[in-house]
Amino acid sequence: MIAEPDALRPRLFSLLSSAALARAFTLTVFTTVFGGFALTAVAGAVTLATVLAGLCILGAAILFARRDEIEMVRLAPTTLVLLVAWAAASVFWSAAPTAALAGWMQLAGIALLAVVIGHVRDALQTVRALGDVLRWLLGISLGLEVLSGILLDLPIPFLGIQGAIADLGPIQGLFGTRNALGFVTVTALITFLVEFRTQSVGVGVAIGSVVLGGVLAALSGSPTVIVVALVTAVAALALWGVRRVPTDRRRGVQVGLGIGVAVVVAVAYAARASLVAALGAQDDLETRTRVWTRVLDIADIRPVQGFGWFGAWDPDAVPFALVTLADGARHASALNAYLDVLLQLGWVGLLLFLALGGLGLARGWLVAGERRAVVHAWAPLILVALLTVSLFESFTLTGPGWLLLALCAVRAGQSRSWRERLEQRMTDAARPATDGRPGPDGRRGQAPDAQGGAGDAG
Repeated sequence: MIAEPDALRPRLFSLLSSAALARAFTLTVFTTVFGGFALTAVAGAVTLATVLAGLCILGAAILFARRDEIEMVRLAPTTLVLLVAWAAASVFWSAAPTAALAGWMQLAGIALLAVVIGHVRDALQTVRALGDVLRWLLGISLGLEVLSGILLDLPIPFLGIQGAIADLGPIQGLFGTRNALGFVTVTALITFLVEFRTQSVGVGVAIGSVVLGGVLAALSGSPTVIVVALVTAVAALALWGVRRVPTDRRRGVQVGLGIGVAVVVAVAYAARASLVAALGAQDDLETRTRVWTRVLDIADIRPVQGFGWFGAWDPDAVPFALVTLADGARHASALNAYLDVLLQLGWVGLLLFLALGGLGLARGWLVAGERRAVVHAWAPLILVALLTVSLFESFTLTGPGWLLLALCAVRAGQSRSWRERLEQRMTDAARPATDGRPGPDGRRGQAPDAQGGAGDAG
């Protein structure tokens, strides 16, 4: 009887480190996080929190079982760790520490799930898992919209479905709002197109998926989805061009591209009134501008450390109650991820958030430009979409947006980071010399023997 636990331990570790469990874990995480609104509507917020907590425990166990494969120093990007740590510290100066602690636990939990996926699945496996999940969620969304708006002609209030598909939208699907659906469809289209280019799914499935995503994006009627889709398409075209430039000219092209992006952003900002009029989003922009003004005014009260991390707003807690009082309307977010971070974590948090997204994008972009596999384009394009939508919504701070941001940062940090360069330098320094010249320790090195090659040093 005493020997039974010892006999079960190897089998348990084998299960935790298996590829089958890693795939099932990844699919479950994507389904839970992207379907979080529907799960909360059907079973309640406690159920969603319980499922996420269980996945975090399982994810930690998987990392422990695979500890020999993972270097702790390469576990997560420094910017991600610092941002989560600063959010944890902000709980101590929050006016509602219990609510702030709950918000931080969600932030840290989803970040942990992203780290686990980033280490147990490669880029193509991640794209395939996300593509499978989004096909199902978007297909179910379309089915429910047809049921509500055409077959029954009745809304489905607990899911937020208004049944307006017969009028060509706007529709919400399983995601609560049209803007949330629009964000998910852009993410899905990027994923589906990468699947198509990598030939990881059949042609029929790939084309059907792209059509499904495009139809739902159009029916969402979200003005932000147009901007995000256009910016992402331009980024994809630019990346396509960079990948075809000879290596010796690529650096100059990247610099020129960066200057061009800065010029375009400046021109777009100067012509913002005309662009908004062309999109027909004047009323939407007026609402956002009013909220942004209120948020900036209140953020000036605590400009450095912010009011404490909450994630999604608690309308009854400070500072969100102050925004409601000043604006006369209740809001679920600042409608801008950057201002939301500024309000909750101050300038310190905002700089960490910008570093997390900016470094992730830069690393992912360079990797995608150098490597021939199309799948490497997925992470930088997703980050472009996330950083763009963050100008109009706070999706990047919670749920699917935060999961994708953390996952892309982890993926980019595995290929280009200070850890990789430091490890290479340590390896080079420890490698014995083979040409008779003095090594790093002043002694003349010998050629590596049959059991220990130069690459084993360090």
